Amino acid sequence: MSPTFYHILHVVSLLVLTGYTFYAFAAPAESRKKVMIITGIASLLVLVGGFGLQAKLAIGWPGWIFVKMVCWLGLSALAGIGYRRRGAAGTLAVVAILLSFVAVLMVYTRPF
Repeated sequence: MSPTFYHILHVVSLLVLTGYTFYAFAAPAESRKKVMIITGIASLLVLVGGFGLQAKLAIGWPGWIFVKMVCWLGLSALAGIGYRRRGAAGTLAVVAILLSFVAVLMVYTRPF
């Protein structure tokens, strides 16, 4: 498959993951199972799209990829944490925004 396919898969699934993570911060407890399934699938697709793109572009293992993996792990965990800690939704939302910002920053600056 082409790098464009992996890029689109990565970005679209990241948008779904981020959107449903924010939804989890305010969603009723009854929706937990559905939201966790969707965020899990989106998280897997983010990973497949990212590594597929890395393989197609043959960029190796620069340091910014490890930073993006940490951001991906953190964002993937936030939906579940959001259901467990309802009182911390505001703080978790800020963390989600920061993780997303750092991940995007790594793509455009590639500092190391």
